[in-house]
Amino acid sequence: MTTPEEFHAWDIQESGPADARARVLLLPGAMCGSAFYEDLMAAPALASAPLRLIAATVPGHAGTPPPRDLSMENYAALAGALAAERGCDVVVGHSLGANVALEMAAGGHFSGRVVLLSPTFSAPDEPRVLAVANRLGGLPGIGALTWSALVKVAARAMASSLPPARREALVAEFKKNDPAFCRQVIRRYFDYLHRHGSLVPRLRDSGVPAWVVRGDHDEIGLTDEERAGLDAGPNVTMVAVPDAGHLVMVDQPAPVAELVARVALR
Repeated sequence: MTTPEEFHAWDIQESGPADARARVLLLPGAMCGSAFYEDLMAAPALASAPLRLIAATVPGHAGTPPPRDLSMENYAALAGALAAERGCDVVVGHSLGANVALEMAAGGHFSGRVVLLSPTFSAPDEPRVLAVANRLGGLPGIGALTWSALVKVAARAMASSLPPARREALVAEFKKNDPAFCRQVIRRYFDYLHRHGSLVPRLRDSGVPAWVVRGDHDEIGLTDEERAGLDAGPNVTMVAVPDAGHLVMVDQPAPVAELVARVALR
């Protein structure tokens, strides 16, 4: 059950007219805050559109207060409650935030349209380093040291892939993360992936209109079987973005913004 404290724990940035034609909830990825959507929100296709944009850091990430229940199912319920409270027509999620959006649709917490930026459809799709860190995270002593080091290393690695103008602000956002929280939430995330095996049928069978967006050199894997399953879904549209990696909305905000605007105003 969602408590009032958990419901209001969201760290939110908003833009666009209050009486907008449609409202879009933007969920960042793991260890990322709402600042990771600032480039997308400022892109002309969205900044000039009659849309209210609501970027909300997933609770616990980027140093925000976490909920008691870190399961993906609970995050989907919390985000669904936020989307309903704000009257959102579309949910855009990135990475882990995309998986929260997927579970919102699959779990019946949201029946609008979803734009999934680099979601993961099975545990093997995740980078090996994250899977190893998750396994080590379960070991006493070693787990805490592993995640303390990983958060620092990940911040440095991220810096090299970010546009120079955004590097300092986004790395600072990432450094707000509590390694102990990251260790716990990623364990729950992998539990969720292992429990379902493949999330392709879960998205396809939800019936919710979904756009799956990936950069052409995304670090998250997608097997031929997963792609075929998504292509077979009448409610799923695959979108490839050139010259973009995992942070597709930072690497190429303009085409992603154009897509979100089309989806929201259709």
